[in-house]
Amino acid sequence: MLNRRDAFRGLALTMGMVSVGFAGPAAAALPPLNWTPAALDAEQARALDAAAELIIPRTDTPGAREAKVPQFVDRAIATYCEPAQAQLLKSGLTQMDADARAAHGVVFAALKPAQQAELLTRYEQEAIAARKAWKPRHFFSVLKEYVTIGYFTSEPGATLALNYDPVPGEYHGCIPLADVGRAWAL
Repeated sequence: MLNRRDAFRGLALTMGMVSVGFAGPAAAALPPLNWTPAALDAEQARALDAAAELIIPRTDTPGAREAKVPQFVDRAIATYCEPAQAQLLKSGLTQMDADARAAHGVVFAALKPAQQAELLTRYEQEAIAARKAWKPRHFFSVLKEYVTIGYFTSEPGATLALNYDPVPGEYHGCIPLADVGRAWAL
């Protein structure tokens, strides 16, 4: 007789085989997201994560992924963007996966870094051409803008990638005017 533990083990094994069979080897190789998207689906979030890391890669300073830029962009799409701009970004991320599948048979996040860079270079050229022709903004120019804002307003971006100089500096109250000298004019 089959007990509950064996039934669940069999069900889990069957579901695991079915999900790998339907998703294919490329999807099984993708690492899981370590955050939960608010506005994007999982595929769009993975494409955003890979693209953000290519736009601002890890060097001697943290990259976009370490600065949590994909989460920032997702949150901006969910709470800040106007519906038309949110749709532009979402459809652009979906288009990245479609273009990657058409060219290489796998989603954008599963491509090799050189293939990802090639695709992003094409989008950059399309964005430049759209700007020169006074056409509506290309999704990639909007994506780069949000990635850049997200990175340089993050703690690692603001303190490690940029020179951090807290203004107005330290506060020293009750000091003689002679120690200060002349006052500043604006």
